[in-house]
Amino acid sequence: MSALIRGTATVAALAAATGAGIWAGQTDLLKLPLTPAAVITEARAEEPRPVIYYRDPDGKPLYSPTPKTTDDGRPYIAVHVGEDETSSSPTAKPETKPVDSGGTRKIKFYRNPMGLPDTSPTPKKDSMGMDYIPVYEGEDSDDDSIKVSPGKIQRTGVETIAVTRRPLVRTIQAPGVVRLDEQRIAVLAPRFDGYVVSVGPVTTGTHVMKGDVLAKVFGQEVLNQAARLLIEQTWTKIDEASELPGLKGPAGVVGATRRLQNLGVPEEFMDEVKRERSVPDTFTYRSPIDGYVLERNWSDGQGFKAGDVGFRIADVSVVWMMADVAEGDINGVKPGEPVTVTTRARPGRIFKGKVTVIYPQLNKETRTIPVRIELPNSDLALLPDMYGDVDISTGNATMLTVPSSAVIDSGNRQVVLVDLGNGRYEPREVKLGRRGDGYIEIMSGVAEGDRVVSNGNFLIDAESNLQSALKGFETRQTTEASQ
Repeated sequence: MSALIRGTATVAALAAATGAGIWAGQTDLLKLPLTPAAVITEARAEEPRPVIYYRDPDGKPLYSPTPKTTDDGRPYIAVHVGEDETSSSPTAKPETKPVDSGGTRKIKFYRNPMGLPDTSPTPKKDSMGMDYIPVYEGEDSDDDSIKVSPGKIQRTGVETIAVTRRPLVRTIQAPGVVRLDEQRIAVLAPRFDGYVVSVGPVTTGTHVMKGDVLAKVFGQEVLNQAARLLIEQTWTKIDEASELPGLKGPAGVVGATRRLQNLGVPEEFMDEVKRERSVPDTFTYRSPIDGYVLERNWSDGQGFKAGDVGFRIADVSVVWMMADVAEGDINGVKPGEPVTVTTRARPGRIFKGKVTVIYPQLNKETRTIPVRIELPNSDLALLPDMYGDVDISTGNATMLTVPSSAVIDSGNRQVVLVDLGNGRYEPREVKLGRRGDGYIEIMSGVAEGDRVVSNGNFLIDAESNLQSALKGFETRQTTEASQ
């Protein structure tokens, strides 16, 4: 009986203790120890997820592997594991194949983030702590196309452009020097002996207009022919007044007039002799053109011989630019092609002209060919012997072209990446033709309307090389396993 009472008391005490414990636990008066499973769950919940990279807070395609701030001081936003479609979860179980957020694609394996031919069936990190990148089913196709995730395409700024026909213009650059137009130079050189009575108000560098006085000269031979002109004119009038047959009309003065013309005597001098019926001692030389005096070799009282140059005058309203075009570029230059010229003396100003002559000679020291360019110079901004930079626009034929940045040139072969849609790109070998300013002629390999990658093709090219390496790596693993 006493044993039964003691057992009953023990059970009651245990029940009371249990109830008190539950009440104490519910009222936080007693902290119960956590089970091992609960400890693991709480540790995992509080464990921070690793940061993959940092992105621009405004959503721009700007990224950084380390913390960074914008120009106005705002911090970049951290992207953790699980927030980026190309990152793998460090908590994935090795014995199962994870699926993506949609639950439709399975991860086949994980590849090295640096592009090395190293794969893993489970999530892992490389020697630098970077997560391996998951490869989903369907991304490693057996054809020659390359699959790139939309996230990578957006972050790296991949751009495509349609293959179209456009005029292919190539600009040839060459140095040049301003020269005088040889057809616009006038030389004053008498054809008789004489001396200078006086020189007009002109000096070297003076701008003169047509008809301005240059000098007054005396020449005995000119006076002799002027006197003969007066005599012949007098006899001609007598013959015209008489009834006797003889020299009539203007035929009688042809001899003296022709001799004065051959001596280079101005027409106004001969008209003055006929009008005044007298022979003046001197006559005046006037400027034959508008231009600048390049040479003045006469002074008051100076004598001269036939052929001596008294003045040299140049019209600089039109000048030449003599450009030295490289031997390899001369085939594209044709007369009449437009040209733009810039000079160091006139910064910011562009002069326009055209090619007029390609000289049939080669400078063997510089391996260049002279090309003459005609430039209007109405405001006299271009002066002789000025240096200039010449841009010759050659070619304007319409042809099938792609941007130069779209071509991946390995030396032995040239390839473009054709956009197949849905993140797939196909490398195609092309045959190139002529090159222009930013564009290249495509002779074969793509058709008009195809879209090719013009920016960011380095990423897709790297993906292609990586996929080829991974396929080769898997093939070797399969061969070794079968052996």
